Amino acid sequence: MPATHPAVACDVGELPAELAVVEALALLALLARRLGCTLELRCASSELCELVELCGLGEQLGVERERQPEEREQALGFQERVEPGDAPA
Repeated sequence: MPATHPAVACDVGELPAELAVVEALALLALLARRLGCTLELRCASSELCELVELCGLGEQLGVERERQPEEREQALGFQERVEPGDAPA
């Protein structure tokens, strides 16, 4: 049976969706991990969750949410074509 780590609950319901908040939460999660704990964010607004995901920290901060099918991004069919006389970018 895998060992479970103690969790530190953090109520973020009153925090604004700002980069400074995301940075502070990331540092708090890092500190908790170094102490052998996990960080659980509670009452996070959808805006804060989206900002955390945009910053690429959704998994680390545990605020990933399931997207509805219409919210999923569609892959773009983009191919770059280089002509022989083109200058490098």
